Amino acid sequence: MKASGEWLTFSRPAYEPDESGWAHLRSYTTRYGIWGDGPPLVLLPGLAGGMDLLDPVIRVLARSFRVISFESRGEADCFALRRRFDLVDLADDLGEFLDWFGLESPALLGVSFGAAIALELAIRQPGRMRAMMLQGIGPRLEAGLMPRVAGMVLSRYPLPADNPFFNQFFNLFFGMKQPDGPMFDFVTRTCWRTDQGVIANRFGLLERADFAGRLRKVKVPTLLLSGDRDVLVSRTGINEMANQIADSRVVRIGGAGHLACVTH
Repeated sequence: MKASGEWLTFSRPAYEPDESGWAHLRSYTTRYGIWGDGPPLVLLPGLAGGMDLLDPVIRVLARSFRVISFESRGEADCFALRRRFDLVDLADDLGEFLDWFGLESPALLGVSFGAAIALELAIRQPGRMRAMMLQGIGPRLEAGLMPRVAGMVLSRYPLPADNPFFNQFFNLFFGMKQPDGPMFDFVTRTCWRTDQGVIANRFGLLERADFAGRLRKVKVPTLLLSGDRDVLVSRTGINEMANQIADSRVVRIGGAGHLACVTH
């Protein structure tokens, strides 16, 4: 469903959670929020922007689910990068968070980097969830020009936060030239709240991740979502995942890029 103009009026206040707080995990303390009522659905944010960037999709999901979201290491404290960790550690964080909340086997929705964490947990602990939805993730980071440019810019060049020139970089993730306006301002303003070093570190983890060959270990029903303009996930990659995950279904989102969770 394409997002309506009313839905994308980002000048309105953020959708405040019904409950929020801090979960004290072994390796870090994470901010969490809970919205709505119904079956639990754990929502994992992407590369940048944390839970705040998912405001549009939270508003919709909270009509039918008890949406529970939390933030990965580094989102609130970039000094967390002083301690080396990888996707396995972040998957362990996710499992610990589920235990902390007493969630035995909830459904998980992972977006981009959050999808990689959810997938790692599903491979390592197949019974930890009852269903999984992954948006914006393939079996590995694509080897094309756009992902290489994105990684190089993030990891090698210090970008001034909220600079109009560098903000055009986000058009890569929209999948097309995005006109100036509330949506573009919302995405750039929210993403720059995440420290660039944290973004670069997460991108590096994605560059080194390769799920191919391990996907057959996923034993839960899995919905694979991808925008047909996503420069980080190809149709070939999504089909490869679907062929290896026994109980899976693919949905291509027409006209959407990597930021489908915001635009659609």
